[in-house]
Amino acid sequence: MKQKIAIIGFGTVGQGVTEILLKKRTYLKEKYGYDFDIVAVADFIYGNVYNPNGLDITQMLNETKEKKKFTKDLTDWDNITLIKKSNATVVCELAYTDLKTGEPAISHCKAAFGAGKHIVTSNKGPAAIAYSEMKNLADKNNVKFMIEGTVMSGTPVLNLTESPLAGCEISCARGILNGTTNYILTQMEAGMSYNDALKKAQELGYAEADPTGDVQGYDARAKVTILANVVMGTPLKISDVYCKGITDISIDDINEAKKQNSRWKLIGSVKKENNKITASVAPEMIDMSHPLAGIMGATNAITLTTDLLGDVTIVGAGAGKTETGFSILTDLIKIHNN
Repeated sequence: MKQKIAIIGFGTVGQGVTEILLKKRTYLKEKYGYDFDIVAVADFIYGNVYNPNGLDITQMLNETKEKKKFTKDLTDWDNITLIKKSNATVVCELAYTDLKTGEPAISHCKAAFGAGKHIVTSNKGPAAIAYSEMKNLADKNNVKFMIEGTVMSGTPVLNLTESPLAGCEISCARGILNGTTNYILTQMEAGMSYNDALKKAQELGYAEADPTGDVQGYDARAKVTILANVVMGTPLKISDVYCKGITDISIDDINEAKKQNSRWKLIGSVKKENNKITASVAPEMIDMSHPLAGIMGATNAITLTTDLLGDVTIVGAGAGKTETGFSILTDLIKIHNN
């Protein structure tokens, strides 16, 4: 049976997953028996469209490349109505979301669950702010709340802990969860000042015009909160996570770390010890012998401490159009397989 998909938010990630689905349609059907129709798309720039038999996604992608509004299958339904009334079985919630309130993503998720539809999202808001509520609503309505892309984009972390590492108890998860800050620290080690490294990161698109969420550690803090909730099964709130960014790191600090055979990294960490959870985001000097010390540039990595395998470190991209689009694809296939 074809999976019917609604995409809420047709920006970088929405377009990314759509391009992947279009490009790999034949492969996905032959390999996994997975077929789909994208039946609804909502975007505040391009417009809201709906066709129960499937939209012309090639035309839509061409229109976005030309910065044009959608011209076919237009609807006057708002996002919530589109989620509720469309024949979509899965809603990909990819709209821009405020990390303080989790909106509008939380409202989109609630609408989908209430209508008996699965949610797949890379938005940190619902998972970091209201994970327990979202999971309970999904379970109550016998649907899934899939959030693989919320921590390290397409690099599998949550799915890794739930499937390949099933049976292992994880006592600690600590890693480099923000590529922007890792890039800045890498450039500073090469001799750049903090301000010059930040400017370069902005030029390359790693950092936003307002980089506060990255350099103050807020982005990593939301991801640590998700790890605590999902991996550790502990309902932490964002406000429970100690947070310090990299803005006070100086060239002198960088050089001092070199003398100690270490390297500065912004580390997000959640640890369970004696049934107590501690969670934090802060710069740490990491000894060169540790795998995290070798992670340079905009790359992400996380080390999971397990009882059966010891430390397991996974390294990969923490952002990007295709990479985050892939995280959405993995969750879509997982829903199909289940």
